[in-house]
Amino acid sequence: MDLILETLAKELDRKPEHVENVVRLLDEGATIPFIARYRKELHGSMDDQLLRTLAERLQYLRGLAQRREAVKASIEGQGALTDELSAALDAAATLAELEDLYRPYKPKRRTRATMAKEKGLEPLADLCWAMGGRCVPEEAARDFLDSEKGVETVEDALQGANDILAERISDDAGIRKELRELYQRRGLLVSKAADKEPEDSVYRLYYDFKLPLGRAQGYQILAINRGERENVLKVSVELESETAHQAIRRLTVPGRAAMDFVRAAADDAWDRLVQPSLERELRSALTDEANEGAIHMFALNLQPLLLQPPVKGKVTMGLDPGYRMGCKVAVVDPTGKVLDTAVVYPTYGEKQKRECIAALSKLIRKHGVAHIAIGNGTASRETEQMTVELIREVGGGVSYMIVSEAGASVYSASPLAAAEFPQYDVNLRSAVSIARRLQDPLAELVKIDPKAIGVGQYQHDMPQARLSEALDGVVEDCVNAVGVDVNTASPSLLQRVSGLTAATAKNVAAYREENGPFTARKQLLKVPKLGPKAYEQCAGFLRVPESKLVLDNTGVHPESYTAAERLLNECGYTLADVAAGELAELKARAEGIGYAKLSETCGAGAPTLADVVKELLKPGRDPRDELPPPVLRTDVLEAKDLQKGMELKGTVRNVVDFGAFIDIGVHQDGLVHISKLPRRVKHPSELLRVGDVVTVWVLEVDEGKKRISLTMQQPT
Repeated sequence: MDLILETLAKELDRKPEHVENVVRLLDEGATIPFIARYRKELHGSMDDQLLRTLAERLQYLRGLAQRREAVKASIEGQGALTDELSAALDAAATLAELEDLYRPYKPKRRTRATMAKEKGLEPLADLCWAMGGRCVPEEAARDFLDSEKGVETVEDALQGANDILAERISDDAGIRKELRELYQRRGLLVSKAADKEPEDSVYRLYYDFKLPLGRAQGYQILAINRGERENVLKVSVELESETAHQAIRRLTVPGRAAMDFVRAAADDAWDRLVQPSLERELRSALTDEANEGAIHMFALNLQPLLLQPPVKGKVTMGLDPGYRMGCKVAVVDPTGKVLDTAVVYPTYGEKQKRECIAALSKLIRKHGVAHIAIGNGTASRETEQMTVELIREVGGGVSYMIVSEAGASVYSASPLAAAEFPQYDVNLRSAVSIARRLQDPLAELVKIDPKAIGVGQYQHDMPQARLSEALDGVVEDCVNAVGVDVNTASPSLLQRVSGLTAATAKNVAAYREENGPFTARKQLLKVPKLGPKAYEQCAGFLRVPESKLVLDNTGVHPESYTAAERLLNECGYTLADVAAGELAELKARAEGIGYAKLSETCGAGAPTLADVVKELLKPGRDPRDELPPPVLRTDVLEAKDLQKGMELKGTVRNVVDFGAFIDIGVHQDGLVHISKLPRRVKHPSELLRVGDVVTVWVLEVDEGKKRISLTMQQPT
């Protein structure tokens, strides 16, 4: 364990005692959000992302340690564990290095080498290896002929000795390491069309593709892998044959230049054993790296999408566009409660469109609708055009926004949606979800499997368990960063709170249904199966606006209430001043006294007290309110309206390895290629995040292929 802690501290460039504290907290069942927010003194104020990296590496290193012990036990059971081998196993820093060392001792299926050993040919192989140029293999082989064992000829004996030596060379950890590094330096990722005369497809760029392994991008690897699975591409990792043969001969037979037999065995080892094995290994490593990159990108995109500012306090109309089944309509009040529903048919013809506008105008006036959320799926363009006419018809005062409906159909057909809206069919549930996504994206999107939200690349090709783990972590961090109103949050939102499970979240909701709204945080301890440990983890993230104690509606943890009151007293304030919002000089006074000195009198660490000050200044605050508001529109653009060089404002919808997709108010998102960003970067995520509002210029519009090329480099 000490070695693991040292490794983590070195890799993360953190103090060993901080790393040890985090590991202890994790082992005690603390969640990442709780550790990040309320245990800063113990870990030196690491953020949640660094803590998750630490947790992932801890899991890997513990798995490596367990595997190391299992390998040692296996080798020791064979009576082959030496001090030198044991030291080498201890020094192995990766599973690949460990498995290379274990390879010669690993129980194998029946191979050509094992069959040759059964025929008694291992001494011949040892003789050829040991004697070097002084051995004449053909003469030595005569002593090993044995018709009963199937060694009829000299050629049979030599072939068996070759097979033994080839496997021995292939199993040598040092040789494999050198050849793996050579492959990584000099190898090429190659893909070709599977058919001699391939049809045009999305894989056309990879019909004759060749790139050094070190330069292959994650999205290229994932595209090639998918093309291979669909039998469109043939893929290989290639290393120039003579280079490979020279390398394995050099590693295998130094000083045995005259030993043609051993050289031939080395060549056979490369061609038959090492090369196929390393190619599989490198392809797997490339895929793993590409998957991790794509998962990281998905997580980066998901966070700002979940944290996009809500459009609060307004009656909102949700439109789920469609052709055959019509456009589904739902009107919800400022809290998301459904006020009205309808189905209209704006795409059936001019008459039906006028009827649609009349019906929606009536709903807008009846309920005081301020905003319209339009799903971006089928018939979205026609629905948007109808909406613009609708806004003109009602005389303005209403704005609209195109909302991603990714995952809305998944939610609508889920048991959760059926339980929430048993009176509505699947299509109307989707319209409700779209309206609520504009009002509070986080509260609505947590009801959907994060993989279905669609802000990544090749997400369906990822290892699903690993993707779910990473995305669930992002959702957890976002929910806890914002905080949750315990009296209005759905069970779906509550279960993402630190320390709560699906079962305890349902119990919280059931308790307030039975007993009325919570009026104090301490009441959470009365919820069935929500014990002291769960309370410790969740309390700071749950807000109770109805509480008489203002601290219950802040991010101050109950364990720090006494410290908060002492801090206020030291700075000349009271809790009544917090409730009245009269703390204009609190931060300046605290900094004037000094957090180090306040720590002594308040009984809490400086980082905790700094956070307490921030929370006291804005009780009940929503950090999303500090972000730029979403772009609401009152008019519509079409692709045919776009002109080269036209300047537009747009919203980043997705960031991928090769660029970013921007919503510019037409039906099709435009692409800003990485080469068209304002400055040179390794990855677009260095400059852009989902939800950013940016200025772009039109480069090219291809209506036939529905492609819009944009640039963020101002035309000269």
